[in-house]
Amino acid sequence: MDPDPVYYVDLTLNGLIFGAMYALMAIGLTLVYGLLRILHIAHAAVYAFGAFITVIVANATGSIALGIVVAIVASALLGPAIYRLLYEPLLKHPPYVAMIASMGLLIFMEDGFRILFGEQGLTFTRNPYPTEIHQLFGVTINTVQIAMIVLSVVCLTALALFTTRTRVGVAWRATVSNPTIATSFGVDAIKVRYLNFMIGSALAALAGALIALLNNFVEPSMGFVVSYKALAIIVLGGLGSMRGTLIASLALGLVESFGTILVGSYLDRDALAFLFLIIVLMVRPQGLTGARA
Repeated sequence: MDPDPVYYVDLTLNGLIFGAMYALMAIGLTLVYGLLRILHIAHAAVYAFGAFITVIVANATGSIALGIVVAIVASALLGPAIYRLLYEPLLKHPPYVAMIASMGLLIFMEDGFRILFGEQGLTFTRNPYPTEIHQLFGVTINTVQIAMIVLSVVCLTALALFTTRTRVGVAWRATVSNPTIATSFGVDAIKVRYLNFMIGSALAALAGALIALLNNFVEPSMGFVVSYKALAIIVLGGLGSMRGTLIASLALGLVESFGTILVGSYLDRDALAFLFLIIVLMVRPQGLTGARA
């Protein structure tokens, strides 16, 4: 491995960037699980939906920014629709019923992407793609990576402030933590559920849009591996814990970044994520931030 300290800084930066993207994706899963005790696997399809909408709108209008905005708005509407049409009728059944339905929706949506957009996926074609390279304290970073860092920090900070500094956010967080007690204090659980799916879906769409920009490519099955990683993250972070999800996401990003250099000839990036999950759960079955029973 290259002994230059800048090399390790570069690996760390890349790990944190991907960790932030995982956090944007997995927080919605955490919120849904905390509120409904449902594993919202179809969340990965919302992530892919956001990526496709970004590329389609950007290619049609020549504006990447507009593509991202439209993707976020469309996904923020799609999330509550999924709750209303798929999950709400199934709440009276055991949680595994909703999980199976969610898996079905993920497969259905990704097959729909394949039919509509083709097996090969889409790339940004019309607009000038941002390829500028910058040097920051000796570390090479491109414009897309800077945008990923800035937007993820802004969104995660705004979410943290919303949940701790506003009455609506505090009520929302209380409902996610303990729906029964929150409802007894007059919190409208139904509105919280819609807000939950709206915010989580918007963040997933942003993550999909940024990954589409980073790779200059979206394809129908892009949500499948991400869905598994998101599930691994919420388990690592302690089911239902937003703080744990953020820590686990950043940790996973770093493990993947350094792991691809150390053992990349034996295991690919995705396999490293699940190896990390297995090792952590063998040592801490309650996750990185969960309390022992």
